[in-house]
Amino acid sequence: MSTHLVTGFPGFIGRRLVAALLEREAGDRVIALVEPRMVEPAREAAMAIDGGPRIEVIAGDIAEPRLGLGADRYERLAAEVEVVHHLAAVYDLAVPAAIAHRVNVEGTGNVLAFCRDAERLERLSYASTAYVAGDRTGVVYEHELDRGQGFKNHYEATKFQAEVWVRSMIDEIPTTIVRPAIVVGDSRTGETQKFDGPYYMLRFIAASAGRDLPVSNIGRGAAPFNVVPVDFIVTAMVALCGSEDAAGETVHLCDPDPLSSAGMFALLAELYPARQASWRLPPRLVEAALRLGPVRRLYGGTPAESVRYLNHPARYDTRRATELLGASDLRCPRFAEYAPAVVRYFREHEGDPALAPAARSR
Repeated sequence: MSTHLVTGFPGFIGRRLVAALLEREAGDRVIALVEPRMVEPAREAAMAIDGGPRIEVIAGDIAEPRLGLGADRYERLAAEVEVVHHLAAVYDLAVPAAIAHRVNVEGTGNVLAFCRDAERLERLSYASTAYVAGDRTGVVYEHELDRGQGFKNHYEATKFQAEVWVRSMIDEIPTTIVRPAIVVGDSRTGETQKFDGPYYMLRFIAASAGRDLPVSNIGRGAAPFNVVPVDFIVTAMVALCGSEDAAGETVHLCDPDPLSSAGMFALLAELYPARQASWRLPPRLVEAALRLGPVRRLYGGTPAESVRYLNHPARYDTRRATELLGASDLRCPRFAEYAPAVVRYFREHEGDPALAPAARSR
């Protein structure tokens, strides 16, 4: 029996992680630390998962010292919690620097301080991102972090700062760092929480098809575009957290054999279906155009910042993740295996305003 503290609930990954933790061990319980504004949605999510008794929702704030908790509650958590899963982050690609720093960096520092105070701590599972590699090109290895890279946005920069902080304490706090690529919907059902990330490709395709416009690919078609389904991320995180061999490790939860951006675009266009992309637009031109409101709305709200991820030639080595997850017989599915489910779910729900892209926390 273990007590888990989870940040980032009831977000896209956090909700599924809590359900998976409780399903794995019948005697485990979860304490979900959520922002005050998210208390009611978190309680509703807890009721949907377990009917309530094994999930305790507590209002707090990772960006505040002692997690924004009173002394009595903080001390109780420090005495009870054995595993911490830190998922909470602001990952909007256009997030202002001050907000990104407060949540992603200061918030992580406050979680680390709690981990030091936790009397029975067995593991910190920290959700970083593959994009701490910033503007590096070529192969990025799991053991690497600071290679003098620059960053495409404040999200990447602050997640890098946070991981530096986590690594600096890894000898004191038993930690597993996971670096997911871009997370998409469930590989079986296609279910997702928001149509952002690679769904902007589908929005672009849908907007072109709906207006009988030519479908155009964007930029450097040979660049790999790495996506992973949310169910793989959650299953992998649970397995790694329970593995003694994963303590002190950093792993890429990425597709070891990703499609190129052109290959992914062509597959999505075929499945949507729409006409195949017959020509290619320069990425800088597309990025500039998408900064204009009318153009961005025409193509389903696709943000200019997303274009760089379609044309960035970096590959994320996964050999340590493959070794560790192999013990649980887990592997990341290839996108072509579950793309039909992703597209089907998008087509069934593309008009749903609740799934429209917007800034959100993990």
